[in-house]
This record gives sequence, structure tokens and C-alpha cells, in this order.
Amino acid sequence: MIIGKGLIANLFLENDRDDVLFFASGVSNSLETRPEEFLREENMLRNAINENSEKIFVYFSTCSIYDSSKTGSDYVLHKLKMEQIIKKFCESFLILRVSNAVGNGGNPNLLMNYLVRSVRNTERINVHTKATRNLIDADDIRGITFSMLQGNLNKIVNVAYPENYTIIEILEIVERFYETKLELNLVKSGSGYDIDVSHIEYYFRSNGLTNKESYLCNILEKYYS
Repeated sequence: MIIGKGLIANLFLENDRDDVLFFASGVSNSLETRPEEFLREENMLRNAINENSEKIFVYFSTCSIYDSSKTGSDYVLHKLKMEQIIKKFCESFLILRVSNAVGNGGNPNLLMNYLVRSVRNTERINVHTKATRNLIDADDIRGITFSMLQGNLNKIVNVAYPENYTIIEILEIVERFYETKLELNLVKSGSGYDIDVSHIEYYFRSNGLTNKESYLCNILEKYYS
């Protein structure tokens, strides 16, 4: 069973399972502040738990929880609350904190969608030189999810690539991929945060996905060529 219609939810359309509830709906904008949006997801989540108590509850949370610049934000506090509700009321669950997913569709303001759109429209790009981002192929989110479902449940797992990219690194790879020169406005600001992926490093090693430049080039080829 799948709840949601966005990028993450669509990953499981062809692999849906009767014994699992994939909850991939609700607040996705980390800048959201409207109480009614948070309440909408909470009510949806509580109803889903009550009506599907026999299923494994898979909830897609966010690695933004580790971002010191977002500590105390409405979005992060809300996601932590949803996790606590699941831990308290679900007999079998898996909470997956996802980094910056890249795939078909999704919010047009997501980092890679924004950068590629700017390249195609030859727009000047504002670059925070100290910022880093963790990019993960949406297909790998699906692969890791099913791998985790085969093991022990009732835990929180970070679903992210083993290495972060600086924004400069991303742009250099994008430039080479499109064989173009970007017009950049460099701003000495930004930040990043580390993500513990020790539980899933085996996935990237076993699938030969440890070269970060090749990994990002494959993402560009798959979704933006």
C-alpha cells in the first residue's frame, strides 16, 4: 500500500506490497510554517496507522534533522514528532531519513532540478561556496528500502550517499556533462552536515557506486540528458 503521489511514492508503484505501507506523503518543503499543513500530515499518518496496524509501516523522513541551521524549525520539529508517533503506535516500522533525492519529477525547486533548469536557460546561478549537499539517486532509495525490509525492523536508518558534494563540485560536474561554462555569482556563505550511513554503505560498495563523480554523472545521464 502506498500513500503519496510524489517522487518517493512513485518509486514503489511497480513493487507495492500488501504487507507494507509506504507512507510518502505530507509536508516536503523544509521552509513550511503553516500549522494546517503539518496537522494535515499528522492526521493522515495517525489514520494510516489505525487502519493498517497489521502492516509494516515505512515512513520517509528527512536528513534535514541533522542540519544545525534548521534545528528548532517547524519542519524539523514536525518530522521528529511524526517519528515519535510511529515508534509509539506501530508494532512494525521502518523510519528512513532521506537526503536530497534526485529522480524523475519532484519539486522543480529541488537543487538538481534548479541547476539543470538554470543551465538550459543560461541563467546566472547564485552559489554558496561553503555549502554542501548529499545527493542520492531515487532508484537507490528504492533499492535500500527493500534491502532494509529484509532485515531487522523497528529502527531509524539514514538513506544518503556516503559522501557529500560541495556545490562547486556539483557545478563542475554539471559543466563537464553539458560541455558548457556556467555564469556564477559566488557568495561566501553556506554550510553542510555529516550523515551517518554506516548501516547502508554495503549497498553502494556491492553495486559499484563508490565513485562520487561517476555517481553524479550517472544521475545526470539518467534524468537530465
